[in-house]
Amino acid sequence: MDQVAAAAGVSRATVSRVINHAANVAPEIREAVQRAITKTGYVPNVAARSLVTRRSNSVALVISEPDRPDDHSFLNRIFTDPYFGRVTAGATGALRPHDVHLVVVPTDSADHHQVVRYLRQGHVDGVLLISSHGDDPLPGQVLALGIPAVLSARPPGPLQVSYVDVDQRLGAQLAAQHLLDRGRRRLATISGPLDIPAGAERLDGFRAYLAAQGLPDVPAVVGDFTRAGGEAAAHRLLADHPGLDGLFVASDLMAEGALRAVQDRGRRVPDEVAVVGFDDSSAALECRPPLTTVRQPVEEMAAEMAALLIAHIDEPGRLPRSVIFQPTLVVREST
Repeated sequence: MDQVAAAAGVSRATVSRVINHAANVAPEIREAVQRAITKTGYVPNVAARSLVTRRSNSVALVISEPDRPDDHSFLNRIFTDPYFGRVTAGATGALRPHDVHLVVVPTDSADHHQVVRYLRQGHVDGVLLISSHGDDPLPGQVLALGIPAVLSARPPGPLQVSYVDVDQRLGAQLAAQHLLDRGRRRLATISGPLDIPAGAERLDGFRAYLAAQGLPDVPAVVGDFTRAGGEAAAHRLLADHPGLDGLFVASDLMAEGALRAVQDRGRRVPDEVAVVGFDDSSAALECRPPLTTVRQPVEEMAAEMAALLIAHIDEPGRLPRSVIFQPTLVVREST
């Protein structure tokens, strides 16, 4: 630091303020110090810096699932489901300018005590929490630690926590309206798990819109947000309702499986059955035909989560805030 200070023509204290991102440094001074750091090859001692700042410069992306049938299937879903990859990309991009690293922590109910212990020990400065099931106790356990946290969806119950979500009901309504506009009247849906708020809200939004248009009692089968689950659910629907001509599937991955089931039964898409998904993930483009889908801007939502978390870390006691994004419909060849 003395060498950096000499090269920049400033005091050691000024170098320290620049390294620690203090606000009260003139831009020209900050630039001079940065040039000196590059010239001298100086790298801060992270351990020593953490002792001074009391920060780890890391945040955890905790992905909480209620059950883990086996480690392979659990981790396979996390690292192959486009949703989790998009969240990671969006959060990482927003954290990088702050020199904050993202640590991915998958967990289920059996491992919650280990995650809570990890967080309590100060390994990270905050938590981005993907908690998919409404009865998951982990959000409350994290808040009880007093560590800054932001949720990826509206929390169930009275938790006072910042969160980012998309208007799930509106997204499902867009799907319903589009299918009606395409002249489809024998409609059905494959929902997500109903103990997940997004699954329940997408089903409610779809059914409520159709009921208002004179189409009550729309058939529904509950899926599990996987390709295999969507395929199995579509086979059940088509067996019970062979004349259906429009299908809303509550995720693109399930829709990919559902398209396979529709085509395996000799039904043409979209001529005989129109299909709409939800997410606008890479899976929508991998479908054959390419999938019409409701887009939720996952990367932007994850970046907003990261920005909220940084604000809570920088300003302890900051009041919780919610940010709701608006979905849009992306029309492709499946409708």
